Amino acid sequence: MENRNFSEVIGNADAPYVNGLAGRFGLANDYFGIAHPSLPNYLALIGGSTFGVTSDCTDCNVDAPSLVDQLESKAITWRAYMEGFPSECYTGAESDGYVKKHDPFIYFDGVVNDPDRCSNIVSYDQLSEDIAGGSLPDFIWISPDLCNDGHDCSTADADTFLSEAMPPLLDALGPGGVLFLTWDEADDDSEGCCGQDRGGGRVVTIVAGPGAARGQTSDVAYNHYSMLRTIQLLLGLPPLGESGSPEILPMTDLLQAGTLPGS
Repeated sequence: MENRNFSEVIGNADAPYVNGLAGRFGLANDYFGIAHPSLPNYLALIGGSTFGVTSDCTDCNVDAPSLVDQLESKAITWRAYMEGFPSECYTGAESDGYVKKHDPFIYFDGVVNDPDRCSNIVSYDQLSEDIAGGSLPDFIWISPDLCNDGHDCSTADADTFLSEAMPPLLDALGPGGVLFLTWDEADDDSEGCCGQDRGGGRVVTIVAGPGAARGQTSDVAYNHYSMLRTIQLLLGLPPLGESGSPEILPMTDLLQAGTLPGS
C-alpha cells in the first residue's frame, strides 16, 4: 500500500477493514519505511538494500542477488501479482494503473533477464484463479494499482479494495500461513529506525493469517528489513544485505508460537 502516515490509517473511520484486521491479528506499532520516495522501499523489501537508488527511476536496474535467488535456491515457488500488469516481462514505466516503481522484481537483472523467472510476474487477475485452483505458490507478493493502493485514491477506496481482496487470500493460506500488509512510506519526513541514517516515516504494518499472533500490538522498532528477515526465517533462508544487520530484529513477537521452523 502507498503513502500514508500511521495516524492516517489506524483509528481512521475511513479504514474500518484495516483497523479490524489490526485488532484481530498483530500490529507493529513502531514500524518505519526505509527512505523516500517509493522505489527504495520496494527494493529493500526483496533485496535487503536500496542499492543507492534515491528516486523512482524507471531506467535503472540492480545487478545483485534478491529474495528470488534465495527462494529458487531452495526450490520455494513464488509469484508476484501486479494489478494492471499488461504483458509478460513488461518493462515499461506504467500501464493501466500499474507502475514499474511499485514492482521491485522487474528491476533485478537476475529476474528480468531470465524468461522463466520473469514469467512469475503476472497480472493480479491471476490471483483469483490460483486461489480457486489451490495453486498458490509458497511465497507471493501483491502490488495493487495506483488507485487501490491509495496512491491516487482515498484511504476509503484502498480499504474497500483490501476488504474484498484479503478475506479469500487469508482463507487460502493454510496452516501456519502468514500475510504481511504494509505501506511503503509515510507522507511525512519523520526519522527511521534500526541503525538506518534516513527513514521513510512511520507506517502501518499488520501481520495476519493462521501463523500470526492474535490481538497483539508490538512496540519493538521495526522497518522493511525486519519484514524481509522475518520472511527469510519463516522460509528457512539466510539474511540478505541489511536484513542481517545486528540492529534488524525479526518480527517474531507478532507470530504464533510454533510458526517458525524448528520452534
